[in-house]
Amino acid sequence: GEPVRVLVTGAAGQIAYSLLYSIAKGDVFGKEQPLILVLLDITPMMSVLEGVVMELQDCALPLLREVIPTDKEEVAFKDLDVAILVGSMPRREGMERKDLLKANVTIFKSQGAALDKYAKKTVKVVVVGNPANTNCLIASKSAPSIPKENFSCLTRLDHNRAKSQIALKLGLTANDVKNVIIWGNHSSTQYPDVNHAKVNVKGKEVGVYEAIKDDSWLKGDFILTVQQRGAAVIKARKLSSAMSAAKAICDHVRDIWFGTPPGEFVSMGVISDGNSYGVPEDLLYSFPVVIKDKTWKLVEGLPINDFSREKMDLTAKELTEEKETAVEFLSSA
Repeated sequence: GEPVRVLVTGAAGQIAYSLLYSIAKGDVFGKEQPLILVLLDITPMMSVLEGVVMELQDCALPLLREVIPTDKEEVAFKDLDVAILVGSMPRREGMERKDLLKANVTIFKSQGAALDKYAKKTVKVVVVGNPANTNCLIASKSAPSIPKENFSCLTRLDHNRAKSQIALKLGLTANDVKNVIIWGNHSSTQYPDVNHAKVNVKGKEVGVYEAIKDDSWLKGDFILTVQQRGAAVIKARKLSSAMSAAKAICDHVRDIWFGTPPGEFVSMGVISDGNSYGVPEDLLYSFPVVIKDKTWKLVEGLPINDFSREKMDLTAKELTEEKETAVEFLSSA
């Protein structure tokens, strides 16, 4: 078949180093699907990128038709089927979140405009670089000719972390846990919600609250562990999550491509327009979704209790403030 053209930005970085091999060997688009990988990074990283290209060649992967390293947006964004935007300005010590937003607005405004100009109108865009939700919103706003629904941001890592914490607590595998939800921002205000999640205990589906029988853990330490897991990894490893982030990106893109399993939903940051959960319009907010024919749909009608409502509103408030700051920068950028 025709190769799928996939861009990874920040391609000389840590996350990409774990991600590129998984994509190239067929974990994401299937074992039959040929690929063209386009790798974008900033000019000072081009020699590192050459090394990554050599390694991809040395993997001798049958699906990989071509690898294109570049520091030019007009090369990187041309005729894309999928864009995975990993590269962003990282938070440096002493940097306010506001400074971080300002630097990233410039990057994602430019990349959004390049998508608008060069990519296919059917391109699926996944934003990973933080602050991911707001970066994704800026990219979408800067690409008016590409449907808003084609943009999503990664909260699958948080989703996987939540699944895994429940599995560990019960001595099960992560596959025995389904329908956890990450609501809101990919930040420490996110709300990992297991009110609708199910676990498979000896072939029987049971609600998480019923299976764990420890409400104070579920409402306390469980939520905190998931919210602060990124920081815990940095503290231990002196580097941020890369292997687990790459795995989550693969899960996210594969589900967009092939759809979600029947009876299961996943979390991803998508445009909040028309949601029934009282989340303000025009935010990039993480919801439970089901995906079919490369199109996501919000899971509607889940009952929301007061505990959840408060947490969902809190993270929406943070996203609204982030958006206002970003839009200010956008108009002056």
